[in-house]
Amino acid sequence: MLDSYFIAAGCAIVWALGLLHLFYTFNGPKLHPRDAALKQRMQEVSPVITRETTMWRCWIGFNASHSFSAILFGWVYGYLVLMHPRFFFDSPFLVLTGLALLAGYVVLGRLYWFSIPFRGIVTATVLYVLGLIVHFA
Repeated sequence: MLDSYFIAAGCAIVWALGLLHLFYTFNGPKLHPRDAALKQRMQEVSPVITRETTMWRCWIGFNASHSFSAILFGWVYGYLVLMHPRFFFDSPFLVLTGLALLAGYVVLGRLYWFSIPFRGIVTATVLYVLGLIVHFA
């Protein structure tokens, strides 16, 4: 059962990061540019792909959808590993998909994020891998 707890702890970190990110997306200025003029321009300028939206609306939408994926991962994988551990561990698809998502987040975090979410996702990934080692060793 320790294997499931390690993975669930990693999932809880991802879930919490997703919830916090979603909160900051719609509340307060934490995800706003420091330069008010830049925010103003983002609210006026459309991306090349379409004139139906603005870069600011894209920014908010991308941040919210990014949050949703972290919340969904943490919620579903945490549930599966705690409530249906045999189903989870017997499915190479689920195990490897979760590992691939976390590894992708680590790469994105290293390249584009700041230290707090990067450290959080690295910790979550280490816990996930530790759970797999405990289970399959």
